[in-house]
Amino acid sequence: MLTEAPAAVLPHGLTTDHLRSAMQEFLDFLGFINEQLHGKGLRRLETMLMPANFSSMVGEFVMSAIPKHCTGLVRNAYHNGHPDLLPKGAFPKDSAQHAGQGIEIKGSRYDRGWQGHNKEACWLMVVVFDSNRPADVLNSLAPRKFRFRAVYLGELETSDWKFSDRSEKSRRTITAAVTAAGCARMKANWLYKDEDSATPPRRTGSG
Repeated sequence: MLTEAPAAVLPHGLTTDHLRSAMQEFLDFLGFINEQLHGKGLRRLETMLMPANFSSMVGEFVMSAIPKHCTGLVRNAYHNGHPDLLPKGAFPKDSAQHAGQGIEIKGSRYDRGWQGHNKEACWLMVVVFDSNRPADVLNSLAPRKFRFRAVYLGELETSDWKFSDRSEKSRRTITAAVTAAGCARMKANWLYKDEDSATPPRRTGSG
């Protein structure tokens, strides 16, 4: 069961009730899709998509749903603009390539090691969840119900990010990860926690 933070700091008029409504919409969506897939004899969505793609979908869905409930925020209309959500009316046509206001949202199976493409000073929200993945089917692991495990939110500075190391032969895209200090500050400002679930795994890969 998700526990709501007794006192959390949220920007731009966002509330935990707005967030809970957006998360419930995702649960309804995933349940509907998986019911339809099951009726066709197909695998559940979370076991079809690559882990990183499914994590991205979780974040994108929650981000898209929040403005339905929080009138102070809108989706950034700029393609690949940063951050994902902007204060309504703060920018022409609610579009900004790079803005110092708003909220960036990520979905992740991990409770640390959150990554981005650049060091960004912004409000960052991470929606942590647990679900099956394609490898579970290959390894004959039992299906388990998707569940949200935590939501963390913090106002980060560029110093709260560090670029990830990689070998000279690596073809992996260079990314920036939230530092331990930035992660601790976000966790101190948690919005929701599932007190009944085990601690999410540490990051060992994408998704």
